[in-house]
Amino acid sequence: MARGGRKYPLIVYQHMMNRWWPAMITMGLAWFAWAYSEYIDPMAQFIAWRWQLCLGVGTLAILVGLFFIVLKSFAYIQPFPSYLKLVTPFMRVNISYKRIHKTLPTEMFRLFPRNSLSGWMQDIFSPLANQTGLVIELTGYPISPRVLRLFLSRFFFKDKTPHLVILVRDWMNLSAELDSMRSDTGPRPPEGRKRSKDSILSRLPQK
Repeated sequence: MARGGRKYPLIVYQHMMNRWWPAMITMGLAWFAWAYSEYIDPMAQFIAWRWQLCLGVGTLAILVGLFFIVLKSFAYIQPFPSYLKLVTPFMRVNISYKRIHKTLPTEMFRLFPRNSLSGWMQDIFSPLANQTGLVIELTGYPISPRVLRLFLSRFFFKDKTPHLVILVRDWMNLSAELDSMRSDTGPRPPEGRKRSKDSILSRLPQK
């Protein structure tokens, strides 16, 4: 199996998970407090189901919060010698370099103008606005765009053209790796082929 390059965590995915896990754990602790207040009630022995229900809901909320924390590490992009691998907890897509038309670094606020976002989306987007995303323009999606939009945030798509907006912390290294691996998979230049033939002919016995 071909060895891949560095894994670059997807900031948008991490950002979305970071908005949810603190809320879920806080909710779980609140349910625990409610369960305790029900448990110490003198009538608790007659209505035990009330504190047990609160305890169960609180436990579930905390488990979901911990699950969101774990999910963050399963969202990344990784260059391979012949394709770019996009991974989320519920989807894995390999994008052939033949599909990549070009890459272009752009500030996120230019890709998603404030007036194009609803109020709650502006709140979500605000911490990402001044970061630089890498726009990967494609000749076509490797899978149905509906499936991609189902599993990826809207901040992966600036419009309806085939592309992906990739936001990682070290976009310059990702861009350099992509350029390096794409050039290695491209057609061999005529000079290289000529030198290769010359080197073979030079090994033949001379008369």
